[in-house]
Amino acid sequence: MSKSQINSAETSALLTRLGNKGVRKALDENRRLGIANVFSKDGKIYYQLPNGDITAKKPEST
Repeated sequence: MSKSQINSAETSALLTRLGNKGVRKALDENRRLGIANVFSKDGKIYYQLPNGDITAKKPEST
């Protein structure tokens, strides 16, 4: 493996870690604020409600 490939792999791993940390922070903040988290699986949208329940029905806005 060349030096540039190693550097690219390290950079990619760092960016992945930073992205994952940001996503976890946003999910936690949404829960704290009582906002549903939105996910997609197999092309279908799901909502994780602040109480942890998961539903395909869009929650009403407050």
